[in-house]
Amino acid sequence: MTTEQTQQAAPLLTDDIRAKMLANGKANAERMADDGNTHDFWPVVKLFTPDAGCTWLLTEIDPETPDIAFGLCDLGMGSPEMGSVSLAELSAVRGRLKLPIERDVHFKATKSLTAYADEARMLGSINV
Repeated sequence: MTTEQTQQAAPLLTDDIRAKMLANGKANAERMADDGNTHDFWPVVKLFTPDAGCTWLLTEIDPETPDIAFGLCDLGMGSPEMGSVSLAELSAVRGRLKLPIERDVHFKATKSLTAYADEARMLGSINV
């Protein structure tokens, strides 16, 4: 991640959130190398577009590529899915009114990422 990309992504993640997500990413990388499995972390951060109906619940950052985060992604089209996303690209996203993505400062996870994903698949969207 370049310095410019880091500065663009900075408003989305606080230092504490970034550190927690990086720690989760390292823990999953170690576990995958050990036995091929992953931890089912609770989301660390919720990002959303205030004017476009998109939501991201993110759990971890790839320790080898710190611009890439993993979580549940809902682009508002009825098919939320788990996957990876570029933080720099998220920083560049704008909704219909040209508003940037925001971090939900009041978000507190209440279950694991897969529990959110199962619910989102049934409902067609992330509902928190």
